Amino acid sequence: MKKQYIGDGMLLITAFVWGSGFVVTAIALEYLTAYQVMAGRFALGALILAVVFGYKFKKINASTVWKGTILGAILYIAFALQTVGLEYTTPSKNAFLTAVNVVIVPLIAYLIYKRKIDRYEAAGSVIAIVGIGFLSLQDSLAVNIGDLLSLACAIAFAFDIFYTNLFVKKEDAIALTIVQFMSAAFISVAFVLIRGEVPVAVEREALYAIIYLAVFSTTLAYLFQNLAHQYTTATKAAIILSLESFFGMVLSVLFLQEALTGRMVIGAVLIMAAILIAEVKPAYFRKQIMKNAR
Repeated sequence: MKKQYIGDGMLLITAFVWGSGFVVTAIALEYLTAYQVMAGRFALGALILAVVFGYKFKKINASTVWKGTILGAILYIAFALQTVGLEYTTPSKNAFLTAVNVVIVPLIAYLIYKRKIDRYEAAGSVIAIVGIGFLSLQDSLAVNIGDLLSLACAIAFAFDIFYTNLFVKKEDAIALTIVQFMSAAFISVAFVLIRGEVPVAVEREALYAIIYLAVFSTTLAYLFQNLAHQYTTATKAAIILSLESFFGMVLSVLFLQEALTGRMVIGAVLIMAAILIAEVKPAYFRKQIMKNAR
């Protein structure tokens, strides 16, 4: 089997696991606060990585530490916005709004490296905004605070994706992930202590949810994502990972009995179309132009 297919398979699994994470997080929030959920998933995730990949510690140097710490801080901010936002909005809306990060990544590349944004990316951004309107705007045209937090989360995740792709080119992917999770765990535990939210007892359902989030949505998913970038292109990776929002909505409807409205469907379709236009169309037409030029 080609390494490319292995990478695509890892990303597909990651998208499904992240999609299911919206549902599991919603369940965990019925018993724990958002900060307790993050502290549990990151602390357990960091412990699992340290135990399983302890031999990678010898590859951790000063460069890995500061890069991993940056990624850990960004990751914590992203998850904090996402998890707290989930307390005020629905899992499917949270999932789709988070997926907008795929469209934001090219904007970050332009602002930092002045990479020109072509018309397909511009069109995708406009369509995404329209789709967000269908998902987020209520009958009163007011935007839910959870929706705003989810959008801010999308921006944070876009920075996480951008800098992960940048750092993993010069650092060992697993060693970088270990430092990233350790720093995120440190920050999340510190916030729980500062807020005085150390739980005295944990319900069984909450414990199961934390274990699932730590093992699958955090450790396995981020390992697969970071490793898969070595075997596939950024465009294909972005498209496959965008399926996270689709899985999140489907699983929310199936397991949480969340009502699926026509506006949600329209918004979902528009955001998915925006992602496809922004990521697939430019590559497709560039290939066609190169092919015709030969």
